[in-house]
Amino acid sequence: MISRLHGLLIEKQPPQLVIDVQGVGYEIFAPMSTFYNLPEINNEISLLTHLSVREDAHVLYGFLNESERGLFRDLIRVSGIGPKLALSILSSMELPTFVQCIHNNDLKKLIRIPGVGKKMAERLVVEMRDRLSNLRSSTTALPTAPNTGSLTQGLTSPVEDAISALIALGYKPADASRWVHAVAEDGLSSEVLIRRALQSAL
Repeated sequence: MISRLHGLLIEKQPPQLVIDVQGVGYEIFAPMSTFYNLPEINNEISLLTHLSVREDAHVLYGFLNESERGLFRDLIRVSGIGPKLALSILSSMELPTFVQCIHNNDLKKLIRIPGVGKKMAERLVVEMRDRLSNLRSSTTALPTAPNTGSLTQGLTSPVEDAISALIALGYKPADASRWVHAVAEDGLSSEVLIRRALQSAL
């Protein structure tokens, strides 16, 4: 089991990033709550990880703190939720917001997450309420790292990167494009655009 990685961040394009650990590049899937706080390319980083083993692949998921990884692991224990949907849930709303939705039985907000229908939302509330009880009072919003650069060093624009990221997280292309363009301003990084788009969507 790979529990933690420390190395050089060499690529980041939500929901994927690559960390070079002594010459070996590890491809990791991470929620947007982690991406908002990543350093710039070619800086050192440490991530807690969860290894998902399938018949056709071994997939690494990365998190900046134990609260995120713990919630991810709790989510994939819920019937019908796999790692991809758990990643989408963590990306669509920050941990304090999710905890609040569960305790307030806010099904309306939960079903706006791609892949979460009414029955799944009801199941989430029932199965997650007790698991999250210890987080209700202690959880605070994750800090937003100041970042005005783009996610990648390629030729795509921050708007295009943000739209692609939302589509990769399960949102419909038309919705992703509409939400991003509605909040787009010159000079904003992809991370900021994604965060604003998700806030407006939920």
